[in-house]
Amino acid sequence: MLDYERDLWAKGYRNVGGCDEAGRGPLAGPLVVACVVLDPEVSIEGINDSKKLSKAKREGLFDTIREQAKFYEIVTFSASEVDTLNVYQASKQGMLKACERIGTIDYMLTDAIPINHAPVPVRSIVKGDQKSASIAAASILAKVTRDRYMEEIAKKYPVYGFERHKGYPTKGHLAALNRDGTCQEHRKSFGPVRAIIERQTQLKL
Repeated sequence: MLDYERDLWAKGYRNVGGCDEAGRGPLAGPLVVACVVLDPEVSIEGINDSKKLSKAKREGLFDTIREQAKFYEIVTFSASEVDTLNVYQASKQGMLKACERIGTIDYMLTDAIPINHAPVPVRSIVKGDQKSASIAAASILAKVTRDRYMEEIAKKYPVYGFERHKGYPTKGHLAALNRDGTCQEHRKSFGPVRAIIERQTQLKL
């Protein structure tokens, strides 16, 4: 998991920023993007693709990464911002913004997202969260941050069950959308949400 980082460290790149996001596919909630710069002198055990870890393991690593990483940054885009930018462009902008906020990045590694015109070299790695420790660390920070947000807004909008599906288009979520309509956390530009809005608008005419 550190092969990419070790190769870059050996070439003189000391602040390698691994970037990943959480929340590209859901119909509701924010897109969360994170960047993590690991310390070559510090080994963090257990880092892996966030989707392959249990919730308890992710939660523990979330704290460990923030404590032991050299630098990290988390950027959030609201549902309305995702609608405005589109989720792919928001992912790119989030990665650039996270690196800019850190300020000392000299190389970026991303999870399958090419970024042109970045101020530093960028390497896009397919399935990067399974191959690069810094990208995997970013995936953990992004996912835990987003999951916690969805669990919190589930208290405000209990009819949707956000605490269970985190906004993904499950049967239960789609049924709630058809029954209760949308809330401000829904991404109005996403097909299933847009279709429900249009259908309910027609019913009111």
